[in-house]
Amino acid sequence: MMKRFNFNTATKAMLGAGLLSLLLAGCGGSDGKDGEDGKPGVVGVNIDSTSTLKANFTDATIDAGKVTVNFTLENANGVAVLGLNKNHDLRFSIAQLTPVKEKVGESEADRGLQWQSYINDEKKPGKMPEDTSFLKPSTQFQAAVEAANKCETCLVDNGDGSYSYTYQANIANVTTPVAVTYNADYTQRAALELELPTLAINAHLDWQPSTGKTEGIASRNVVSIETCYTCHQPESLALHGGRRIDIENCASCHTATSGDPESGNSIEFTYMIHAIHKGGERHTYNEAGAEMPAPYKIIGYGGKVIDYSKVNFPQKPAADCAACHVEGTNAPANADLFKADLSNQACIGCHTEKPSAHHTKTDCVSCHNETKPNAGTGSAAKRHGDVMKSFNASQNYSAKFSSIKVTGNVLTFDVQILDDKGQPVAQEFIATPSKYTPSSIYFSWDINKDYPAYKTGSKYSNRGFALNNPDVSTYDATTKTFSINSSKAGLILPTEGLMGKSVELFAGVATCFTKGGYNIAEIVPLACDETDDKGDSLVTSAYIQHEPLRFTWNDTDTSKAATARRPIIDTAKCTGCHNKEIAHYDNGVNCQACHTPDKGLSETYWGSGKFVPTSFAYKAHKADGHYLKEGVKTGGVQSGTVLKSDCATCHAKDSKTSELVGIALGRSVDRVWQDVNAAGEAVWASSDTGACLTCHRPTDAWFKESTRAHIETNGGVLDTEDKDTALNASESCATCHTPAQLMEAHGN
Repeated sequence: MMKRFNFNTATKAMLGAGLLSLLLAGCGGSDGKDGEDGKPGVVGVNIDSTSTLKANFTDATIDAGKVTVNFTLENANGVAVLGLNKNHDLRFSIAQLTPVKEKVGESEADRGLQWQSYINDEKKPGKMPEDTSFLKPSTQFQAAVEAANKCETCLVDNGDGSYSYTYQANIANVTTPVAVTYNADYTQRAALELELPTLAINAHLDWQPSTGKTEGIASRNVVSIETCYTCHQPESLALHGGRRIDIENCASCHTATSGDPESGNSIEFTYMIHAIHKGGERHTYNEAGAEMPAPYKIIGYGGKVIDYSKVNFPQKPAADCAACHVEGTNAPANADLFKADLSNQACIGCHTEKPSAHHTKTDCVSCHNETKPNAGTGSAAKRHGDVMKSFNASQNYSAKFSSIKVTGNVLTFDVQILDDKGQPVAQEFIATPSKYTPSSIYFSWDINKDYPAYKTGSKYSNRGFALNNPDVSTYDATTKTFSINSSKAGLILPTEGLMGKSVELFAGVATCFTKGGYNIAEIVPLACDETDDKGDSLVTSAYIQHEPLRFTWNDTDTSKAATARRPIIDTAKCTGCHNKEIAHYDNGVNCQACHTPDKGLSETYWGSGKFVPTSFAYKAHKADGHYLKEGVKTGGVQSGTVLKSDCATCHAKDSKTSELVGIALGRSVDRVWQDVNAAGEAVWASSDTGACLTCHRPTDAWFKESTRAHIETNGGVLDTEDKDTALNASESCATCHTPAQLMEAHGN
């Protein structure tokens, strides 16, 4: 069968014209050359409509001090991004990695390689804040960038997603305001920053002009931005209005010659980062030798004070260099530079210019270097490493339980604390970090739910047995075994018994070690009562790191595994940010064993006249620096560098689907929450309502009555004095507030 084709008018006209041309060609032959094919059109997307963007430098040249760089723009799919012009918010910086020498007395000290920007401005103090305490205004230099829109011809668009830019600055002979001598053998860094209405990108290129090499050249890449993201989230580190996001761009501008004129403080990258993270613990000594605060302050535009003394650095102990200086596979090329003993900047950033009452010099590395004997001053790596040795050893300490039984409502068991060699630890090595946190073993049940309710007989203080408390613990020096008996502990076991319940024995136990410091060669276990000739303690302590013993109760058989609790948080995320210490009893993240949903402390305990909820969810959502709105309202640092509203910051992901878990409502209908009303009185809240109220407090001034009405209309209970009313609530929150909706509402 013949196929039929339907042609529209335009197609017929085109075919007719084509047929006519063929007839004419056939009559007269060719009267000239055939036309050449046109160039293929560029496949690309316009820069003003792209939702993703990436810049890549391809090469750079320097001719008589004029720097020209070539780069490409593409979207996430590798498609060329077209149409960049000088009127977009495009800026460039250029710096040299320069060997630095410093005069120290009569000698010259090597300070290693440091970035020095060719583009600098001289800045005089501007508007000052009312409170000028700890400020020493003075004229400073600041590294700068140049804007593409200041030059008509510098930016060239090649029309295919590739571009070139010739710097306005000539780097051949920079004499003012900061002298920089160009050397073609030194590594140079070109960097760009481009900000669009919906996104920003950074890029950089390191190269050696004399050879054109980009690999195998001198570098100063010490810390990866990925390490910063352990605590910070990427969008929270988009600084300077959101335009600067790459650590390489930061390092090449925050140079040793850069300072803040209003405060007089250095903003050199190494100094600044250490000073900021030292936060509220940064101090110095006055001329009389008395300790005093040394807050690191920077004055922004318009005289705004950014006071970093309000920072609470979550990494404990703070002396753990490895928290940021990560070495090993995929580490930056110069990850071990912090061990080189070249610069004092990091030292005084944390310890200030008088790090102790006995120090008068700021040339720290002249004494603290690896050439000094270990028993003397020790290098920074050793002195900081000594702090970590007790924690690292305790990683392999453990608790060994035996003879676990209940007789006549009395719990008894034996426990040995084993060291990293599997040997029992004697009682004199068992620490009491504070009177509130004695080394103890905690017994819990219903751990697959929400642990024992916080009430008389089952609150954590009744379930905890201090190893050094003779009322509950008997010590056998021969076997180094502690025998626990709950008869004097106030423990009341469930009336229905323990049979079939998921139970837990958790060891919140710390042991003693030698303190690090001057003249200390090794960190070893030490009896907790050891002191020097002045009576000062020679010991520090670290908690053992051992998973609790969890099993299903069946008389004395501990072999059947306990039923797992529903997944909520990813403990690796907690320790990733907090490191070895979080608050107390730092053996893993077992906060829920004590901080149950119905836990709270009375107004008499706090002395505030108000009841305070102390559930784990309240602690994580609202208290102790996890809630940024509270920080803003109470004058916190307001840096915005941590976005705690992002549920993914702490919550776990499903191992199969990678979806976030632990935020679904309706999961635990038999849970109720201890809460507080506007008058400061203890009240109760229903399951889903209470979960939300751990953050969105009805006691906050911004909490609206319309929110209360919405909760109650949908079955939620808050502000009731009757626990059963909260327990019997019929909530419909999960109908609308799905995990996906909750994540979107919280900025995920």
